[in-house]
Amino acid sequence: MRTLSSTLIAAQKSPASYPHAKVEVKDRVGGITRLHWTRLYTGAEPDNFHAAAMPGDGSLIRLRIDAANNLYRQRVTTPGTGSDYSVWTSWGVTAYAVALAAFGSAVFAFRVGLDGHLYRCESSDYGASWGSWVDMGDISGTSSTRLASCCKSATAAIVVYSQSNAVYRRRLSGGTWEAAAAWTNSVASITGLAVWYQGDWNVVVTGTALTTTHPHVWTCLYGDGFGAAVGTWTSLKELTRAESGSNVSFTFPCLGYPDVFRSFFVEAYSGSESYSRPYWTHSLASAEYTSNLWREPVPFNLSSTYGLALCSGNSYVWLTRPDGVWRAPISPSSVELTSDVLLLATELNETSGELSVSLRNDDGRFNTLGSGTYEAIKLGSEVLFSPGYRTTSGVEVSAGLAFWITGWEHVSLGPKSAFVLRARDGWAQLEAWKAKRQYTWAFD
Repeated sequence: MRTLSSTLIAAQKSPASYPHAKVEVKDRVGGITRLHWTRLYTGAEPDNFHAAAMPGDGSLIRLRIDAANNLYRQRVTTPGTGSDYSVWTSWGVTAYAVALAAFGSAVFAFRVGLDGHLYRCESSDYGASWGSWVDMGDISGTSSTRLASCCKSATAAIVVYSQSNAVYRRRLSGGTWEAAAAWTNSVASITGLAVWYQGDWNVVVTGTALTTTHPHVWTCLYGDGFGAAVGTWTSLKELTRAESGSNVSFTFPCLGYPDVFRSFFVEAYSGSESYSRPYWTHSLASAEYTSNLWREPVPFNLSSTYGLALCSGNSYVWLTRPDGVWRAPISPSSVELTSDVLLLATELNETSGELSVSLRNDDGRFNTLGSGTYEAIKLGSEVLFSPGYRTTSGVEVSAGLAFWITGWEHVSLGPKSAFVLRARDGWAQLEAWKAKRQYTWAFD
């Protein structure tokens, strides 16, 4: 159902109307930006436990542990293409696992010490200087302990950690770190944790399930009154899983909310042709975390045992591991093509839809694609066609139909040259989907 203004309805009915076709291209799918990663740093640091955070001044704070469990920190004040990501400062302590959280000028660092204790260190100046490490108590920490943290504000934060097959939380509230409290879920093992605040404390857990021991990536909430009651855990919901005995395991997730919920985790296969690589996924546009609506996970072109750390600032999403730094723009590249339209045709059926747009190319403006003004014109980019008319109130359109680019061609007709975009609708997206694993359903 479309709601049209009275002037647009009048123009539509007029025998002397002037049609207007608004055409835009955006580098996104389903309303969500496609992230195009650029690697800014390639170093020699070994892959190991690590963490990253971006406080309010836009600096990049990183932690890493070396093979001897020594802890190092790094602060890059203005991260960009020319920044130096190779300089690390020894913190003079050791750790099994680390986590970082930041909000405004406040930065919190956590580590699991080799004595099994949880430690905390704080900065109030964006990570430029740090206080002393504070012992938060014995958590029986080992090299198998997993650790994650995030902030709600500069004075409200959480740290979650695994202990055997349970998750415990310590929450900063009213200036005091509350006592440790266990969750209410049950699993056979825990291999990774991630947490991000967005209405609630949103959690990703990797591990194996009770009874079946199927490897899983799960989501759940520790409630703060948005999707769950304050101080309560929700049940685990499956994001993806493998079969026990499949030689597949899931570990080291990360989670953030630069525009939608985005998560990475490691999928490892120990059989013939073994691999260990990060997979990425994101929630659907406007979906709440508790709805557990995620894109099917996709492999990231990297071999990694300890996965990636994710953080974001005003303009970019950042990925890091000890030997690498990547970034991608949060906002999708876009271009409006309305003034270049020569001819537009659509064919819409009950379960299919196609769009063809011919654009002027007499000056060769569309000869170079994928960069500059026309950076958004790529295979898979979204084409928005909004039909309308010139009305007594000016140009009016009805916010339009969405298609996705499947290809293009350059056409020359005598002295004239045109660039033709071809796109198909969401039905084609469904048609092109192929299951990455077998699905079975039992029927009574």
